[in-house]
Amino acid sequence: MTKSWDERVDEVWAQASGEEVGADTVARIDALAAERGPDDARAEFERAGARDSAGLPAEAVALYRRALTLGLDEEHRPQCVIQLASSLRNLGEYDDALAVIRAEEERSADGPYRDAVATVHALILASAGRPAQGLSVALLALVPHLPRYHRSMTAYALEIADADT
Repeated sequence: MTKSWDERVDEVWAQASGEEVGADTVARIDALAAERGPDDARAEFERAGARDSAGLPAEAVALYRRALTLGLDEEHRPQCVIQLASSLRNLGEYDDALAVIRAEEERSADGPYRDAVATVHALILASAGRPAQGLSVALLALVPHLPRYHRSMTAYALEIADADT
């Protein structure tokens, strides 16, 4: 039985798991992406992820943006946005990263990646020299998962956010 494209992509990522991603992984992903052509959003997303994992965030950013422009499905679009914002953070482009992640927060407030979005948002704020605001974002993301103390923890998180001003 022939493996699907998705299965082969997953296989490349599984083999790269726990290792430093290098040129070999990028080449393997590029070969799989070539099967789908240059105007396939998912292929561009995978190419971006390979470069991102290989420590090439500037190359990844361009490919993430292209994948979003081409149009990703609702499973991969939020992943792409999260990874784009993270790459922008790694490049020190904090304002752009914040704009991207905040737009995703608004778009997918109840989506399955909301906690991942909040995590990246918190990291961006911390990297941008606003660690108290980052902590506040992280705490607010945790509040719904607490068995109790929602009101008080929300109040504390909002209070902490003002420490950076």
